[in-house]
Amino acid sequence: MKKSPSWSFSSIKNFNNCPKQYYHLKVLKEYPMEETEAILYGNRFHKAAEEYLRDGIELPKEFGQFKSALDKIVEMYPGEIHCELKFALTEDLEPCDFKSREAWWRGIADLLIIDGDRAFVVDYKTGSAKYADQGQLELMALAVFKYFPQIRFVKAGLFFVIGRSFPKVGFKYEDQDKLWVKWLSEYGRMRTAHDTGVFNPRPSGLCKKHCPVMECAHNGRN
Repeated sequence: MKKSPSWSFSSIKNFNNCPKQYYHLKVLKEYPMEETEAILYGNRFHKAAEEYLRDGIELPKEFGQFKSALDKIVEMYPGEIHCELKFALTEDLEPCDFKSREAWWRGIADLLIIDGDRAFVVDYKTGSAKYADQGQLELMALAVFKYFPQIRFVKAGLFFVIGRSFPKVGFKYEDQDKLWVKWLSEYGRMRTAHDTGVFNPRPSGLCKKHCPVMECAHNGRN
């Protein structure tokens, strides 16, 4: 039997934006991700926040302005702190090693705080809050429920560090089934594309300047 394709929030989002771009970037891996200054800045912030909250290492000067916000998070949500915690689930929705061949879904929690039967998950964003998407938080909450069976409520938030926006949403243990129905449906469309080999383009305003797939007829740089 053909192995089911593994996935993550970012791969599903990429597929939904444009199946053809997803095919060239994620399946064929023809175009490595360009390390823009925005991406490098985000990577530096993630590392700095991890070392500050986990090890007490002082934030670099470029991120000093965010110290009070990070301090406030752990003051508001005290508990056992986990930074950059890697999650992986098998197709049977059982926890497994992140690098396992059986890993079907993967995700990383930038910050997870466990307090008894409650948990708080934070995903750092160094881009614009204009494009906030709580889907990532739904998947993080589902992973927390699987990895920490005692958890009955997860609050999750997107911390937009530049604009200091911090939208949050709560998830109950009982919400799992309906959320998995939603995400398995999302995954099903991607799985069908893999099974059939059909990855149709989905033209949008991003085609003009922001797509690296030059062989696509809709690429505005052709």
